[in-house]
Amino acid sequence: MARFNERFLDLKESYLFSEVAKRVSTFKEKNPDRDVIRLGIGDVTLPLGGSVVQAMHRAADEMGKAETFRGYGPEQGYDFLREAIARHYKEIGADIDADEIFVSDGAKSDTGNITDLFSADNTVLIPDPVYPVYVDTNTMNGRNIVFINGTAENDFLPMPDRSVRADIIYLCSPNNPTGACYNRQQLEEWVDYALANDAVILFDSAYESFISDKELPRTIYSIEGAKKCAVEFCSLSKTAGFTGTRCGYTIVPKAIKSVSPDGREMSLNKMWNRRQTTKFNGVPYVVQRAAEAVFSPEGQRESKAMTAVYLENAHIIADTMNELGVRYTGGINSPYIWFECPFGMDSWTFFDHMLEKAGVVGTPGAGFGKNGDKWFRLTAFNNKENTIEAMKCFRKLFD
Repeated sequence: MARFNERFLDLKESYLFSEVAKRVSTFKEKNPDRDVIRLGIGDVTLPLGGSVVQAMHRAADEMGKAETFRGYGPEQGYDFLREAIARHYKEIGADIDADEIFVSDGAKSDTGNITDLFSADNTVLIPDPVYPVYVDTNTMNGRNIVFINGTAENDFLPMPDRSVRADIIYLCSPNNPTGACYNRQQLEEWVDYALANDAVILFDSAYESFISDKELPRTIYSIEGAKKCAVEFCSLSKTAGFTGTRCGYTIVPKAIKSVSPDGREMSLNKMWNRRQTTKFNGVPYVVQRAAEAVFSPEGQRESKAMTAVYLENAHIIADTMNELGVRYTGGINSPYIWFECPFGMDSWTFFDHMLEKAGVVGTPGAGFGKNGDKWFRLTAFNNKENTIEAMKCFRKLFD
């Protein structure tokens, strides 16, 4: 019999969001007449922008004509989209070459798949609390994982410990789940640490478009030296409503290099290109034309209007926390609000309590790591009406 990968036995039995869905389904079966407002999984509610839909229609029409039909496209992404993304990076403070940009079906896939490029004996440094994919994919590969603590005392923004040696570092800013955002000085310290340790930072920037504070960096490449040590992942899922359309991109600078034990130079950019051409057939042409429209002036206006709606929802939630005296992070430069569970409850107990008493669904912090056990995440991705109603119901918990 074939031997299976025993590392899967080290994973939690159920993926976090699957467990949330299971509990909500059980509640609905027992209470079919009760309404439930979902502020848990970070799916969006606003539709695609008009310019994006128009671009998709034009591309679909092209696919119906022999003279403009497209078959297999480049695994790295079409040049028209890669160049549009490069222009976007220049606008937010970084010079990125188009051939350092790889179009994909989303940041979640790439943050997991990038592990193919690294030896299993690397030590991985991961903040806790954390997006589960970082931990699970490295557990599947059998790597040694070292956690650094994000706590209320450090505003859930852990900084390097010079006594700890790491080879791969996961950072997410604005952070999922805590909503916390690293400032320039903090990212400079992380880049310095990575360069000193010959480490690679895997920087998840999926929520960069929610940063409204102009003093905060929207890309790690605005930090000097980052192109020598950092891979950046970004997504159009929350930026432009592509959760069901699936399109993201990963930046792998050509300057990130290493040397094999036998002295051969290894380029991470070339390795990722090789990996993608072997294991990935590319994002559909129709989707890439839609993504290109996101970076047009009209597409940018539409995207900013979307993020403004979600940020307003985040402010509504944050204002409720302020009113009730609940400690929290996020809600300003992020669509996530991370708050301390009331009444001394752990996060799963509070999940059940809030669902039963208020009909509101969130995400228990314990699913993001041990430091999240007494904390809870709400998202701003529902509509305004539901968000206001959810907060009315939430206040009743304190009556």
